Amino acid sequence: MEKIFKITGMTCSACAGRIERGLRKLEHVEKADVNFAAEKLFVQYNENNISESDIVSAIKKIGYGIADKEKKEAMAAHTKLLIRFIISAAFTIPLLVISMGHMIGMPLPDAIDPMSNPLNFAILQLCLTVPVMLTGFMFYLRGIKNLISLSPNMDSLIAVGTIASVAYGLYAIYRIQNGNDHMAMELYFESAAVILTLITLGKYLEALSKGRSSQAIKELMELSPKIATVRRGNKELQIKSELVKIGDTVLVKPGEKFPVDGVITSGSSAADESMITGESMPVPKNVGDRVTGATVNKNGYLEYTAEKVGKDTAIAQIIKLVEEAQGKKAPIARLADKVSAWFVPAVILLAVIAAAFWKISGESNDFCITIFISVLVIACPCALGLATPTAIMIATGQGAKNGILIKGGAVLEKAHKIDTVVFDKTGTITSGAPVVTDVFAVNGDETALLAIAASAEKNSEHPLGESIVKEAEARDIEIFETENFEAVSGMGIRAEIKGKNIIAGNMRMMKQMNIDTADIDNVFREYSDNGKTVVIIAENNKTAGIIAISDPIRENSREIVTKLKKSGIYTSMLTGDNKQTALSVADAVGISGVIYEVLPSDKANKIKQFQEKNNVTAMVGDGINDAPALVQADVGIAVGTGTDVAIESADIVLMKDGIEGVDTAIRLSRAAMRNIKQNLFWAFGYNVLGIAVAMGILHLFGGPLLNPMIAAACMSLSSVSVLTNALRLKRFK
Repeated sequence: MEKIFKITGMTCSACAGRIERGLRKLEHVEKADVNFAAEKLFVQYNENNISESDIVSAIKKIGYGIADKEKKEAMAAHTKLLIRFIISAAFTIPLLVISMGHMIGMPLPDAIDPMSNPLNFAILQLCLTVPVMLTGFMFYLRGIKNLISLSPNMDSLIAVGTIASVAYGLYAIYRIQNGNDHMAMELYFESAAVILTLITLGKYLEALSKGRSSQAIKELMELSPKIATVRRGNKELQIKSELVKIGDTVLVKPGEKFPVDGVITSGSSAADESMITGESMPVPKNVGDRVTGATVNKNGYLEYTAEKVGKDTAIAQIIKLVEEAQGKKAPIARLADKVSAWFVPAVILLAVIAAAFWKISGESNDFCITIFISVLVIACPCALGLATPTAIMIATGQGAKNGILIKGGAVLEKAHKIDTVVFDKTGTITSGAPVVTDVFAVNGDETALLAIAASAEKNSEHPLGESIVKEAEARDIEIFETENFEAVSGMGIRAEIKGKNIIAGNMRMMKQMNIDTADIDNVFREYSDNGKTVVIIAENNKTAGIIAISDPIRENSREIVTKLKKSGIYTSMLTGDNKQTALSVADAVGISGVIYEVLPSDKANKIKQFQEKNNVTAMVGDGINDAPALVQADVGIAVGTGTDVAIESADIVLMKDGIEGVDTAIRLSRAAMRNIKQNLFWAFGYNVLGIAVAMGILHLFGGPLLNPMIAAACMSLSSVSVLTNALRLKRFK
C-alpha cells in the first residue's frame, strides 16, 4: 500500500533523513521518502503486516508530527512564524540599540551606561534576550533533543550557538560583579537574540516560498466545484460534490463546472478542458460524449450520468499522481541526503576545532567565541535539503498545468537524458480513427458506389467498414437494407442489396472470387503507394470501384518531430502495420527510422535493442499492446486519450490528445535538472565558502572576522535564494 502523510516539525533536511532512516528500519516498510520542501512523507508498506497507525506512531516516536488538516495547519504554522518574528524583533531592536548604540555615538541613560553602570548594562541585555529565547523555544526543544539522540539538525546548531553566547554573557556578568568592568564590552547577548530573530524571519520567508512552490497542488484541489446539482426521483437537489453517487443524474448550467466524471444523456455544449489537458480550445460535447470533473461547461445546459466520483475522478487521480511524484525522490537528491546526514556533526566538530586553534594561537576568549558561534550559525543544511525537492515540486506542478503528468523525480531526472524517442503509429502519430479519403467509381457515380458500400458495411463491426458508413452519412446518402450478409475473415464481406450481389474487400478476396480488377489496378496501386488501405467494391462479380481509407496524421505531429530532431533526439516509429503504410506515415511527419510489421509481443524487444546501443529511450504509445514497450523503455510516455493500461504503465502521461507534450516534457525535465544543479552548486558552494570564512581563514591573511549576526542573516538568505531560484521554473512555458 502507498500512503502520503503531511509531516510537522521538520526544520532541515537532516530531519527528513532521520524520519526516512527510522521508518526504513521498520519491518514491512518497503519504501520511505520525505520531501522536505513539501513537508510530505511518501511511504510504501505491506498493509497485511503493518498498519497506518503503526507508521504514525513510529513518526511520533522519532519526534515529529502528522498534520490532520493540511491547509489549516499550514496556515497556522505560517501565522505562528510571523507572530514569533514580531515578538522577537520587539525585544531585539531595543537590545541592539542598548548593546551597540554607544559605538556609533548614541547616548544611553547613565543608569545603563556601560562606563558608569556596567552591571546594569549587562543585566538589561540579559532581560531583553530571555523573551527572544522563550519565543524561539522550539529551536531548543528540537535541537537539544536531537543532539541527545545523536541525530543533530539545524536546530541543534542554533541551540548550541545561542546557548554558548548566553552562557558566555552570564560568565561575563559574574566577572563584572567581581570588579572586571571591561567584561561589559565582551557580551554576546545581542548575537543570540539577533540570530534567533533573523532565523525566524528566514523560516517565515521560507514558508512563504514553500507555499508558492506547492501552489500547483492547491490550485488543482480548488478546481473541483464544492456543490453539485443532481436529480433524484422528481427532485432537484444541491449537494456537496463528494456526496454524488455513481448513476446520479447531474445537471450543469452554462458557466458551471462539472462536479464529477460521466456521460452526457441530454443537451449539447462545449467544455473548457484546459485545466486538465492544457488545451485552450473548447471541446464540443453532445449526447454520448464523456465529461470530466472540474472542467467548465461553456454555453449549453447539460444532463449527464455520474460514472466516476470521489477519488476515482480524473482530477482526483491527477492530484494523487502529482502528490506521489512530489514525494518520490530523484537519484540526484541522494547526494544532498548523504551530505546532510554527516553535515551537522561535522560542523559542530569544525566549530570546536576552529575555536581551539585560535585559542592555542593566543587569541582572546572573545575572539574564539565569535569563531565558534559564527561557524555553527552560518552552516545550515536547509539550502541543500531544499535544492532538489523544491525544483521537482514546481516542475511537476507546471507539467500538470500543461496537461503533462510526470510520475516522480526519478522520471524527471531520466527524461532530461533522452536521446531516442520511439513512437507507436496508430493512435499516437495518427488519430487512430480511420476516415475515407478517396472514392473512385468505375462509372463515375461516387454517390451510388458509396450507397452500396455503406449498405453492405453497416452490419460489419470492422473499423474500415465503420469509416465507410460514416462517410455516407456525412454525405447524406441513403443506406439500403441488406440480405444474406456474410463476413469473410481477413478479406472482406458479402451481401445482397436490391437483388444484386455486393462484395467489399481486399485484393485477395477479389482474386479468390475470380473478379477481374483491370479497371481499377492503376488507381489501386496509386492509393496503396500512398500508404492508404483500399477497399474494392464489386457488383454482380464486376468491379464497381474502390474506396481508399487512411488513419489521418495528428495535427502538429510533423512540427513536434522536427522540434525533437532539432534538440538532437533521434526519432523512430514502431508499428504492426505494413511496410508501405509505415514508410508513408514516417515520411509525412519526418521520422528518421521505421520498424514495421512488428507483433505486439515483440515491441518491448525492439525497445531493448535501442537500449543495448546505450540509447536513453522513450516510448510513446496509447494502446494495450504498447504497455510492455512503455514499461521496457527508460521513459514510457502515454497519450492520455489512450487506454488505462497504457497510462498505468507509463512514467509520463499526456492528458492532451496528441504528442505535443513529448517535446514539452523533455524540455521541462531539462529545465528542472538545470535548476537543480544550479541550486546544489550554490548550496554546496555557499556552505564551503561560508564555513571557511566563519572559521577565520580571511583573518589569517589580515582580513575581517565574520560577525555571528551577519552569519545568521547569510544562513537564512541561502535557503530563500535556493527557493527563489527554483520558483523561476514557474515561468516555464
